[in-house]
Amino acid sequence: MHALWISELGLLIVWTIPYFLLAIAIGGSVDRADPLSVAAMQPRRRSPAFAMPSLSFVLLCGLLAVLWLAGGGSRADVLGQVIVRSVAWLSLILAILLAPKPSFANAKPLWLLLGGGILLVVIQLVPLPPALWHALPGRMPFADALGSDPQQWRPWSLVPGATFNALHSLIVPLVVLVLASGASDQERAHLPAILLGLIFASMLYGLFQFSGGVLSNPLINDTIGQISGNFANRNHLALFLAFGCALAPVWALGGRAHPGWRGPVALGLMVLFALTILATGSRAGLALGLLGLLAGIMLVWRDLKRVLARAPRFVLPTLIAAFVATIAIFVLMSVAADRAVAINRALATEAAEDMRSRGLPTVLSMIKTYLPFGSGFGDFDPIFRIHEPFHLLKFTYFNHAHNDFLEIILDSGLAGALMLLGALGWLAFAGVRALRARRIGGSALPMLGSVLLLLVVLASVVDYPARTSMMMAVVVLAGLWLHGNGSVRQSALPGQDQHL
Repeated sequence: MHALWISELGLLIVWTIPYFLLAIAIGGSVDRADPLSVAAMQPRRRSPAFAMPSLSFVLLCGLLAVLWLAGGGSRADVLGQVIVRSVAWLSLILAILLAPKPSFANAKPLWLLLGGGILLVVIQLVPLPPALWHALPGRMPFADALGSDPQQWRPWSLVPGATFNALHSLIVPLVVLVLASGASDQERAHLPAILLGLIFASMLYGLFQFSGGVLSNPLINDTIGQISGNFANRNHLALFLAFGCALAPVWALGGRAHPGWRGPVALGLMVLFALTILATGSRAGLALGLLGLLAGIMLVWRDLKRVLARAPRFVLPTLIAAFVATIAIFVLMSVAADRAVAINRALATEAAEDMRSRGLPTVLSMIKTYLPFGSGFGDFDPIFRIHEPFHLLKFTYFNHAHNDFLEIILDSGLAGALMLLGALGWLAFAGVRALRARRIGGSALPMLGSVLLLLVVLASVVDYPARTSMMMAVVVLAGLWLHGNGSVRQSALPGQDQHL
């Protein structure tokens, strides 16, 4: 009874962490000279000491808190999916009835990509005439199994229930996009701090698990003894912390004249995020964390040079060397204490990693079987069991291809491949545009969005991070930041929503 009471109390405390951090992030005012937001580049206006946040922003903050708590799993049968999707639908209804109309022009590529994805999943659920369905590749074994009733109208997807779950999961990115588009520029300027607060809460959760604390989250399918924080998969926690490594320096130095207290706090957070990634045991997270650290420093390099312009020339390289040395010392201490689980796993060969390579020929064969239309979104698990050879059979199941690009092509065929190419092409084009704007003094936020999306793309080569609700929300926010105006050149007139 005592253990159960302590566990429930601990869960209650963890539950309140994101709300507490959200309150701190919202309460701390954003420097009006900070080009992290478009509003920062508009002329100053006198405003009341406290302005009530819009309903869209309040709903977005509440949804992010729920996603932190219950949106860390990807399986359809976990309790958290019910909570997350119910809150998302409720938020959407309230936004439609009571909130201002969202701005579609400010995020047109995101609306097109998300709308195209939703449309493709819906099409896979439309029943097809028997002759057309039988003509689809890979359907003959299922047609033979229908036996005496081969004239049924059946959908494109081989497992319609799994495809409907995939469609239902897209309510989360849709609602995040609606709410974020409906918030004001001043409110969206708080989102980097809010996301950093959620990442910090995940780090605390992971460190609690690392210290030996047992706190099972009934809302996700986490594994006892694994350092995965509020996620079901340690790779996803490591990626989330890698986001923090890139976000922390931008939050501290993004165009500010003086970082003040944010500077040392950001340095400390980057070290803690890096060490927690080591503790997770994620080998992919190890590389992503290093990339996040390097990207974070490069994003604020211009700001660092500006802040230290009056200091002696040796100060900046000395600070960088001291930061690198600090992380290296802590890493060596972790290795010496046998606490750097990620490094230990990187030096060992595991069955899980072997399964990725052993299962790849089967996955490629499945793609060839179902091209050019695919088997249907969300169908991988049951379809793989049909094609799984005897030498791959084991006590655990292969839930995903562990390469989201291949799995999307398997699920949706050439249509999904074209959408992938379109999304990656937009990411490359917008990333180059953001880089050029940053070089002439633009905001760091579009480049930060580009870095976060790049981390997701790299992680998706060996995993499936974007299938969790929390990661879907981050992808949408990063896309909004990337699509934002990174240029310093802007009209001196007030914004469209401002009075002259």
